[in-house]
Amino acid sequence: MSDKKFSLTNRRNFIAGGAALLATPALAQNTSSVNSAATTQVERDLTETVRRNISSFRTLDWQPYFDTLNDGAILVDIDSRAVHYWSEDQSIYKLYPSSVPLTEDLTRRGRTKVVQKVEGPSWRPTPSMLKRNPEWPDYIGPGPDNPLGTHALYLSWTYYRIHGTHDTRKIGRKSSNGCIGLYNEHIAELFGMAKVGTQVLLI
Repeated sequence: MSDKKFSLTNRRNFIAGGAALLATPALAQNTSSVNSAATTQVERDLTETVRRNISSFRTLDWQPYFDTLNDGAILVDIDSRAVHYWSEDQSIYKLYPSSVPLTEDLTRRGRTKVVQKVEGPSWRPTPSMLKRNPEWPDYIGPGPDNPLGTHALYLSWTYYRIHGTHDTRKIGRKSSNGCIGLYNEHIAELFGMAKVGTQVLLI
């Protein structure tokens, strides 16, 4: 009986102590004479990681990325997994979470533009997709099984799109073969604002 109480007490103290340590990461830095350098470094790493995660999905100004907002502008931040949109008259700014390519070799960065808008897009895998996944179908028409979701913005780069997805688990993750995916309700909103000619920058 006493062993069980001792074990439970130790467990509670460990959990409470760990929670307090995470809640006050600066403590270790202020008591370096008591705590080891290794503990201080771990806490500093944790703090820096949290700060990076919080700041990665944030609002941005358009000026560092575009000379003008003619026809509006879309910025795709692949590292933050976010899509930004500014209207030409600057009255609208939107920030959406997105899916991004699985690997760096599937990722393309640079300037392009919207060349076509399609509601209810059909989908065909690219030759490289079929090479990697020979079991995939050659064609999927519009509907709930379509990987492009409900709407698609076709870019001037062959095979590259900003599109919706019915698989909401993909958003916020490295999950695509090159395209940028949004929730269907977000791509529908962006689709309504973007024009053929809207400038797009992927960074």
